[in-house]
Amino acid sequence: MDKLQDQKRAVQYLYPPIEPFDQRMIDVGQGHRIYVEQSGNPQGVPVVVCHGGPGGGSSPAMRRYFNPDIYRVILFDQRGCGRSRPYASCEDNTTWHLVADMEQIRRLLEIEDWMVFGGSWGATLSLIYAQAHPGRVRHLILRGVFLMTQAELDWFYGGGAGKFWPETWARFVSLIPENERGDIIRAYQTRLFSGDVSEEIRFGRAWSAWENALASIHSNGRSGESPGEYARAFARLENHYFANHGFLESDGQILANMGRISHIPGVIVQGRYDMICPPVMAWRLNELWPEGKLKMIQHAGHALSEPGISAELVKVMNRIAEEQ
Repeated sequence: MDKLQDQKRAVQYLYPPIEPFDQRMIDVGQGHRIYVEQSGNPQGVPVVVCHGGPGGGSSPAMRRYFNPDIYRVILFDQRGCGRSRPYASCEDNTTWHLVADMEQIRRLLEIEDWMVFGGSWGATLSLIYAQAHPGRVRHLILRGVFLMTQAELDWFYGGGAGKFWPETWARFVSLIPENERGDIIRAYQTRLFSGDVSEEIRFGRAWSAWENALASIHSNGRSGESPGEYARAFARLENHYFANHGFLESDGQILANMGRISHIPGVIVQGRYDMICPPVMAWRLNELWPEGKLKMIQHAGHALSEPGISAELVKVMNRIAEEQ
């Protein structure tokens, strides 16, 4: 199917574009100020959206998964991302800082509890936030599940996905000397934080291109070249989190702590052919989640914009709205 046609099919499921009724910068400490916006119904059901990456940033398109007459939609750019400042900063930027930032947003907006909606890394953050503050989450909606395990990092940066896309993997690792290819994350970290901006941009583009090329089920193994500063920022932040294993205390921490949120209802929307976040992790999560429901989308990869994923997420949010 033509890629443009596919994108048009994805858009048809979404609500029309809406403008925020509130936009602000919040001082969260340690020199960080984060961008927060609200759209939809100011008196509606609150839902906070956790964007992917780490390093991706929010976008206006994320507002369009929610009926604006029913939902009060809260988007925010995580530390170092999007409109948050300082841009691309990895200082005082960990998972636990982001969890604390979400709590600060909730209190500032005087919200007792809210739905949490996130995909990819956003699903990771959503789950960790819920496990830290189970009394503040009324529903979890997750897409393209990533649990920050070593197995997942090994899959994507250790050659697993590369077995399906050998030519794309070869381009990605070609910038690294053979004697360093046993740990691609560390090898890229050395270059992404070298202090030479031109080198950081070059490796940032390569890092981003590897991920972007595998996002859609209709990929041809290549992606357009990202703007240099964005690619550098995205890659540095993502690498910072992955090199530190998400700042979690142990491998498999999210699965081990599912008992804390077993009572919270939730939905997992997962692309069957997700090359970035393999479906087995969504399945394992669902096995440990009595109130969770897994919806496997048969003809979809990882991207939020995949038509089947977009359609299912809108359907899920409409169904939840009917139950409120």
